[in-house]
Amino acid sequence: MSSSKKKLSRRAFIAMGSSIVGGMLLMPRVTMGQDSPTATPANLPPAPAAGPIDLNAAGGMDALVAAAQKEGELSVIALPDDWANYGELKKGFLAKYNLKLNDLNPDGSSADEIEAIRSNAGNKGPQNPDVIDVGFIWGKTAKEQGLLQPYKVAGWDTIPAELKDADGYWYADYYGTMVFEVNADVVTNVPQDWSDLLKPEYKGQIALSGDPTAAAQGIYSVWAAAYGLNGNKLDDVSAGLDFFKQLAESGNLIATLAKPATVAKGETPITLRWDYNALSNRDANKDTVNIQIVYPKSGSIAGVYIQAISAYSPRPNAARLWMEYLYSDEGQLGWLKGYAKPARFDDLQTRKAIPDDIMANLPNSGISVGFPDVDMINKQLDTIKSSWSSQVGVTIQ
Repeated sequence: MSSSKKKLSRRAFIAMGSSIVGGMLLMPRVTMGQDSPTATPANLPPAPAAGPIDLNAAGGMDALVAAAQKEGELSVIALPDDWANYGELKKGFLAKYNLKLNDLNPDGSSADEIEAIRSNAGNKGPQNPDVIDVGFIWGKTAKEQGLLQPYKVAGWDTIPAELKDADGYWYADYYGTMVFEVNADVVTNVPQDWSDLLKPEYKGQIALSGDPTAAAQGIYSVWAAAYGLNGNKLDDVSAGLDFFKQLAESGNLIATLAKPATVAKGETPITLRWDYNALSNRDANKDTVNIQIVYPKSGSIAGVYIQAISAYSPRPNAARLWMEYLYSDEGQLGWLKGYAKPARFDDLQTRKAIPDDIMANLPNSGISVGFPDVDMINKQLDTIKSSWSSQVGVTIQ
């Protein structure tokens, strides 16, 4: 199995726009042999006919805006304001298009998002999500189960082919690297690497920001530890599971689900989180709390999230308008402002469309970052999800 490792400096962060294509997600190998979704599960009603495949089929932007405004609202799910700058993105979208936003289950996991589509299939109410933002592996599964409908945004051709489903069922939105987010007002000896977390001084202080049986952020925390502790190898997550078992047995790992507020309050003073979320929380609390972001010295792992429209979306035009907004320059820069590397980064950089202040603010830390390929993602994430409860035995909630 192939993989790649990169040094995460500001220059490397910029260069990753191209390198991610070759090393991380060879997505078309998963989807090109699947021209249509597999049969809808028997317990779900038939999905309504899919909407227009692209902006031209929708009649152009003016027609799409009018159709979305006629629907009047959009239901999103698991998009907390402090995640990848979604607070600013949601406000910008609503101000621009004058739609009502139904903000469902902000702290939900990728698995929760998929289940919300299933459990609300056929429901026309606001509790039925129109769109999802999930970890990569869930997008593939959702397509196979007939839970998604295709749409290709106006900027489709500027999204690298390796970062999107060829038929438009899903497309990468952004990615980040797993880091330690540390409240240095509580933790005076800030850990610098994975092995440091085993020290007795961190008893009752280490928390995860996602459930490793359901949430990508939690699952990748385990994989990142395995990568750093096992000589930067991506094809074996057992070291990560063993590591978290030790953390649990020592009492260092707690069951509390970490959130930005719990870090700031010192309730979860050492948290594993995507760098874009950790950096944003640091910035939000810079005047009151000393939050430090640590890229573990022995290495970490990167992970991509994807966007998709539900096959059962009651508001398919609003869903398409949301996608057009997110993949416009404005939306892509919104993610980048929140430290999340957007899918269209290369195009933005080529056209010199990224403001200097945003470029200057990007991470600058030199560690090895693992970029797993698709086969690894499918295998290792399933292993972590299925093994966490029996091997580690801590329910993160």
